[in-house]
Amino acid sequence: MLIIPAIDLKDGQCVRLKQGDMDEATVFSTSPGEQAAHWLAQGARRLHVVDLNGAFAGRQKNERAIREIVEALNGEIPIQLGGGIRDLDTIERILDRGISYVIIGTAAVKNPGFLRDACSAFPGQIIVGLDAKDGKVAVDGWSKLTGHDVISLAKKCEDYGVEGIIYTDIGRDGMLTGINIEATVRMAQALRTPVIASGGFSSLDDIRQLCEVESEGIFAAIAGRAIYDGTLAFADAQAEADRLSADFRWRKLTP
Repeated sequence: MLIIPAIDLKDGQCVRLKQGDMDEATVFSTSPGEQAAHWLAQGARRLHVVDLNGAFAGRQKNERAIREIVEALNGEIPIQLGGGIRDLDTIERILDRGISYVIIGTAAVKNPGFLRDACSAFPGQIIVGLDAKDGKVAVDGWSKLTGHDVISLAKKCEDYGVEGIIYTDIGRDGMLTGINIEATVRMAQALRTPVIASGGFSSLDDIRQLCEVESEGIFAAIAGRAIYDGTLAFADAQAEADRLSADFRWRKLTP
């Protein structure tokens, strides 16, 4: 189980939101590059970056901050980036700058043809971010709730050949109330594509619960506010995930 630290960018700063509300932003760092280097030093094996301004505007808005993050990591670990990505030229530019995976969110809902073309043009590098509340998909930085069933949409995305699905319960994101394990498992069971859990991650108990269902197809979990507030130490979180995942594999191999 991979634990992925998140860096959410708003106006060039590293912030965390509560339930996607841009007016409820807490600034944790004014230097995105230093924050990325911090997570690398703590043992991160992948970084999750979201351009929040871009998600609302429909185009990238924090390019300088993203460049700082790429330069700070210097290719040592993969970066997955989302927020305001709506066309193939933008994807190509992002990948050329050193990003490993591009996350498509709103555009996957509003323009499935774009997602299909992106998966074809950049195989193995497209991840879809599906944000939902009560099983319904939200778009435009979570500001609009659609009538799309999240699992049905995930299956369509899988058919296009996405590399992974990030599933976020927006009712829990930034609230430190724990990941919605049941909904995440339902999503993973419905797909062959690896699922990354997100939203509400708060404690080692969350890791333990996720590792118990890792075999359902849950590849990783994104950690945000908890590792910034100090509620959860990132290094401890990854160490616990490694221990439990190794234990699961050993038990699976033991007669």
